[in-house]
Amino acid sequence: MKPAVLIPATVLALAVLQFALADDFKTINGKEYKNAEISRVEADGIVIRTKTGISKIYFIELPKDVQDRYRPRPAKTPPITARAWIELKSWAAATKNPTSFVLLIIGGASFIAAVVFAIVRSRLP
Repeated sequence: MKPAVLIPATVLALAVLQFALADDFKTINGKEYKNAEISRVEADGIVIRTKTGISKIYFIELPKDVQDRYRPRPAKTPPITARAWIELKSWAAATKNPTSFVLLIIGGASFIAAVVFAIVRSRLP
């Protein structure tokens, strides 16, 4: 295809796509929104645009199948490994008690000092 032919084809595809995205919505109370375009999806509902204006429909007003289709889903987190869980719990337990936390810091600092001392001593004649 030549670039001159490609541009009108792209515009036509976007125009068809725009009409394909229009949908009819009916709330559980019976209010109907015809030929509505979804402007955006928010945490508590959807914002739609119709020929009469812009409206927000809360998820609690929509049927269950429509809620499932548009409601944002939480991101899936990878499962935590057993070792990471043990480290997380021991660190959390150590930081809860101020005395344990101070002893943990002092113990780490004294370990580092002992390693440095051993390296310096091994290099002395």
